[in-house]
Amino acid sequence: MKKIPSTITLIGAGIMSATLGVLIKKLMPSAKIDIYERLDRIGAESSDAWNNAGTGHSAFCELNYTPEMSDGSLNIDKALKIGHWFEVSKQLWAHLAETGKIDTTIPFINDIDHMSFVWGEDNVNFLKKRYGSMTPYALFEDMIYSEDLAQIEEWIPLMMEGREVREPLAVTKMDIGTDVNFGAITRGMIQYLQSCDGVEVHLAHEIQDLTQTKEGPWEIDIKDLDQKRSFSVKSDFVFIGAGGGSLILLAKSDIPEGRGFGGFPVSGQWLRCDNPDIIAKHEAKVYGKASTGSPPMSVPHLDTRMMDGKKALLFGPYAGFSTKFLKNGSYFDLPLSLEVHNIWPMLSAGYKNLDLTKYLVEQVFQSMDERLDFLKLYYPEAKDEDWELAVAGQRVQIIKNDDKKGGVLKFGTEVVKCADGSLAALLGASPGASTSTSIMIDVLNECFPDQMQTTEWKLKMKEMIPTYGKSLVTDGDLMHKTRDRTTQILKLEDHSKTNNL
Repeated sequence: MKKIPSTITLIGAGIMSATLGVLIKKLMPSAKIDIYERLDRIGAESSDAWNNAGTGHSAFCELNYTPEMSDGSLNIDKALKIGHWFEVSKQLWAHLAETGKIDTTIPFINDIDHMSFVWGEDNVNFLKKRYGSMTPYALFEDMIYSEDLAQIEEWIPLMMEGREVREPLAVTKMDIGTDVNFGAITRGMIQYLQSCDGVEVHLAHEIQDLTQTKEGPWEIDIKDLDQKRSFSVKSDFVFIGAGGGSLILLAKSDIPEGRGFGGFPVSGQWLRCDNPDIIAKHEAKVYGKASTGSPPMSVPHLDTRMMDGKKALLFGPYAGFSTKFLKNGSYFDLPLSLEVHNIWPMLSAGYKNLDLTKYLVEQVFQSMDERLDFLKLYYPEAKDEDWELAVAGQRVQIIKNDDKKGGVLKFGTEVVKCADGSLAALLGASPGASTSTSIMIDVLNECFPDQMQTTEWKLKMKEMIPTYGKSLVTDGDLMHKTRDRTTQILKLEDHSKTNNL
């Protein structure tokens, strides 16, 4: 069995490093953990509340998680997986709240209905089929479907004001949906870690290079941006959870498993409403269907947000293109990421995704009037003076080399680790934050497979995640008990049919 590491380095102070840090501190209480963050704040990049939609991605309303197949059937495998994974995340958060490890004076998770909204006969048929495919599973059995205009107007009055209904409309609704301030939960977890022995957080520290020594540990070159000094440390285990910056650091590590990976950066923008009267009229996360050729992160949605106890409203995202890999990154990130091993995969992926390139170019050059016209498809009476354009987070979609297909553009997340499991990097984007707990469990399984099979570690995992090792997809009774428990601990409203008969 591989020796448990005594020194651990987590790169990036976002939700991924925070989650992994919490899990590791429980499993390896004596380990020394250092968290390095390039910015001077915790959770200021992708985890920041305004840099993501805050949707507790649970597949309740995200239509791109249930693609239609060539034979007309729907593939709901991804929806089932993500729905299960979000329930796992809620269990870890409930454990932290119940044991007083994070401050919940201002809730970081709030009840917000999740809805899908479509129009047109084909889309209505798709949504009805989706509803029929998903509701047999306990994860989704509380979903409600309606084509009744009076009912829909009651659910989303703002979106129905002034709407000329010339074709059929349909909506699905899940009352158990949530809005999550991922910046707040990230800061809560890292503040807890800082209170533990052997944990240090280093802000304004940039990783310059990573090299594995002959003895096994990694030598990490670091620059203190405040003190303008450079130094090196050694670490038995390294996790790179730096969002879009992970690709660059993975390349610097020079592990063979990282070869062939490239990245395609996609930026985002929101229209944010600053009129309190309009904000008060809408209380839901309403998702539509993505435009042809657009990336999954560009699925349009009109969202209620809860920001540190204050209600807000946004619409978007409007996609864009930047050569930065991080919102606070460098315009040289993309060109500097090009190396011999990934030039062909990136060119190949670009050629095969010309529709996406065309879509992004069109988005970049949109005027405010064009953005407002798109918003009016969801809120017909929208007025320019009530909305402002704000820059959202930066995402880097994975381009992965395939010997048969060339470069393949992948949406989602992927863990890349070296052969001995001493270094792991997380690449990719949505629905990362919502499923962070399960993704970090994957990291532990990949890097510490023997330890994760021991009775000691399994019991510790079950203390944090009571359903660890069990399926909430196939075990409906367990899913109900689990959701009821986390709903109570996280002080959410109980909307389940089983408790409202």
